[in-house]
Amino acid sequence: MAANWTSNWILASFLALPLAAQPDPAYQVRSLRVQVLSTMLTSDVGVGEWGFAAVVEADGHRILFDTGARPNTVLNNAQELGVDLSNITEVILSHNHSDHTGGLMTLRRAVSAKNPDALSIAYTGKGIFAVRRNNQGKLLDFLPKVRQEYEASGGHFVEYDHPVEIRNGVWLTGPVPRKYPERNWSGAVEIQTPEGWKEDTIAEDMSLVVNTNQGLVVVSGCGHAGIINTLECARSTVRNAPIHAAIGGFHLYQLDDQKLQWTAGKLREFGLRNFLGAHCTGIEAVYRIRELTGLDRRTCSVGAVGAVYDLGKGLDPGSIAR
Repeated sequence: MAANWTSNWILASFLALPLAAQPDPAYQVRSLRVQVLSTMLTSDVGVGEWGFAAVVEADGHRILFDTGARPNTVLNNAQELGVDLSNITEVILSHNHSDHTGGLMTLRRAVSAKNPDALSIAYTGKGIFAVRRNNQGKLLDFLPKVRQEYEASGGHFVEYDHPVEIRNGVWLTGPVPRKYPERNWSGAVEIQTPEGWKEDTIAEDMSLVVNTNQGLVVVSGCGHAGIINTLECARSTVRNAPIHAAIGGFHLYQLDDQKLQWTAGKLREFGLRNFLGAHCTGIEAVYRIRELTGLDRRTCSVGAVGAVYDLGKGLDPGSIAR
């Protein structure tokens, strides 16, 4: 009898709580700051690597986007930059590659010692945990091991197969539709499907989109879906607005001049105002995009560790990239 009374009391107390506010699809973020914590280039703070991570703060709410490649890079760079990650609950993993997921467990262990909820929710695109193998037939087991360790630590993965607003004005694209024939992956990995092994196109690749009164701000890890496909998805899903800023890795470093010209033409069409190309964007590709879009050194730069995009102030790429 006492057990039943207790259960009923807990249920009644839960029902008496106000329902959590649902995200508002028309909401526009008023303040936004994105700081790069992992990429190849660095100035006088932190270390560079082939990877990506950034901390995003939208109207005071902070999210970690990707976790870099080497286990300690993001942790050490955040400490050197004075960035506290222990009060961040959510982390976004843009896709399965280890140069974006490699720091997850080091970070989770370090920050959960101070706050058990820190980095305890990981958003991913549907299919990130699919079985994959390299071109020698070896199964790629890094992320399955990370998943096991993360869940054992109390972490929880949330997979999305569609666009979703996770906070007012803050969206995930989910897996990006491939409207245009952008091919931004190596082709060296296969994925297991019900029809057998097929080329891995990194179908789960997703980006973060922030809706602001100046337009859309898109943060990408590698953009394996293609930068234009990603921005097209953002504009069709969130709001048909200009792209105020594109930040992160966009896998343009191997594109020839013809493809870069086409890409830049679409970026002009989308009204791109700011571009911070980090990680796999490529240094030469950033300069070509700058030239072809009519942007300048203040609005288009190579991303470096510590680089900042601020909605009110624009880009501060750091001394070595300025």
